[in-house]
Amino acid sequence: MVTHGQCPKLSLAGIADRGWRETYETLHLWTQIIGKIRLARSPWLNHSWHVALYVTARGLTTSPIPDGARTFQIDFDLIDHTLRVSTSDGAVRQFALSGHSVASFYAAVMSELAGLGIAITIDEMPNELPEPIRFSQDARHATYDPDAVRRFFQILVSADSVFKQFRTGFLGKASPVHFFWGSFDLAVTRFSGRRAPRHPGGVPHLPDEVACEAIRTK
Repeated sequence: MVTHGQCPKLSLAGIADRGWRETYETLHLWTQIIGKIRLARSPWLNHSWHVALYVTARGLTTSPIPDGARTFQIDFDLIDHTLRVSTSDGAVRQFALSGHSVASFYAAVMSELAGLGIAITIDEMPNELPEPIRFSQDARHATYDPDAVRRFFQILVSADSVFKQFRTGFLGKASPVHFFWGSFDLAVTRFSGRRAPRHPGGVPHLPDEVACEAIRTK
């Protein structure tokens, strides 16, 4: 548990000063690629909880994804700055995050999956972003600042710990603490059981029925 006195002093402005904005835009799109892989293979769970990523001691993970008789998992290692694909039958593949555009990252991920015998197709259009570019064609977003990512990860770890502590104080229905790649947002939800107002929709490149299903109760 992280107490107030233990929380590190982290500056979002400091991140921005060291190239965070461009790195964030690239990393956001990379997480969408990985999240869509989980979406394509995972059984549906209410509130779209089956698509989220989770904070680990080293970054973000999909958790195990079904692949026939085995499972596979994709991890962002934000300490060693690698993307790792591992399977339940012992295979591991990885590549460095630095130096990739969104297009080359997408190609590298699909190549590694194919090399592991995992055939998968995803919708290449980003969600919840204005003016999206297909992943395979996006050479514009290509910034990865390891120091900015390290500082972002420190914030993510601290927020994850606080959210998990907050979640335990409630005996009703509560979500896991999870990372939604559409909005690049760490979240936890506690439910009162009351019906929520209908979502107004209009999220860029996200079907209204998905947004409405996610908040049927509050």
